[in-house]
Amino acid sequence: MTVSKEAVLDALKQVMDPDLHRDIVSLGFVKDVRECDGTVAVTIELTTPACPVKDKLKDQAEQVILQIPGVKAANVTMTAQVRARDASPEDMLPGVKHVIAVASGKGGVGKSTVSVNLAIALSQAGAKVGLLDSDVYGPSIPLMMGCAKERPESDGQKILPIIKHGITMMSIGFLLEEGQAVMWRGPMVASTVRQLLADVAWGELDYLIVDLPPGTGDAPMSLAQLAPLTGVVIVATPDHIAADIASKSILLFERMNAPILGVVENMAGFVCPCCGTETRIFKGLSGEELARHFGVPFLGSVPLDPKVSEAGDEGVPSLVAHPDGPQASSFQEIAGKMAAQVSIKAHR
Repeated sequence: MTVSKEAVLDALKQVMDPDLHRDIVSLGFVKDVRECDGTVAVTIELTTPACPVKDKLKDQAEQVILQIPGVKAANVTMTAQVRARDASPEDMLPGVKHVIAVASGKGGVGKSTVSVNLAIALSQAGAKVGLLDSDVYGPSIPLMMGCAKERPESDGQKILPIIKHGITMMSIGFLLEEGQAVMWRGPMVASTVRQLLADVAWGELDYLIVDLPPGTGDAPMSLAQLAPLTGVVIVATPDHIAADIASKSILLFERMNAPILGVVENMAGFVCPCCGTETRIFKGLSGEELARHFGVPFLGSVPLDPKVSEAGDEGVPSLVAHPDGPQASSFQEIAGKMAAQVSIKAHR
């Protein structure tokens, strides 16, 4: 008994994308259907390799295919192609599909740590990822990525980025002498942000993660005005001061029409390695409560773990240094939820 392509597609209409709220057939995710002696092979192309429900969709697809009369076996292959944003003729980042800013209201909440590990998580999932350190006053990405002594070269037209751990990177820190301090006023900051965006050979990227300086000053506003932002991730610790200042960042970006992709709660709780008891070090407003207050997605929490800061100080992202730790699964989950929000924006 031959199983028709139409029968397979009709069955796959039962599989719904939980984020886009449509079936995978109408979304155009089903790219190939083949049948041979009762074995049906299907290729499903998702909108991000970091899709948090990839395995669930694969299982559902296999189950509905196996229910078709005449089918003996189902082989479902999952692939991904990140859908690009709409680019204008003046776009200074034509090869970058999505630009995601990581912001915080104040310093000390681990924003750079979150930026680095989200970039690593997306790359490990199979995406092409760039990382821009736009903190002109306190660039930390070169040290955290273990390449502080490297210096970028030029191809005669553009600056060639540094590549480490599979991530394409640029930072003002690569262009300064060791120990050199930046003493710039607003116009110079805006000009530098523009140069880091336009004068770097970023190439073809699925995601460019931009680590912003803390606060709501020149660099965050310049980036929101210059870069084609898909959205912003807000990082906060669960204390009232951090949450209060983070709320100002949310309001700033909303006023500048930059969508908020969600809130990440860093240093959420310390889990004792001996007894497993979790202790919340900060007793204030949680990231989930902050997200609910502003009606934006809550992307997840990262536990307070000394290994995370130790890894950054040693120049190795914690996802690379401790891939099996609790913080690793947190960063991977947050990266998947963030990528899902990007896909939602791209399909509107």
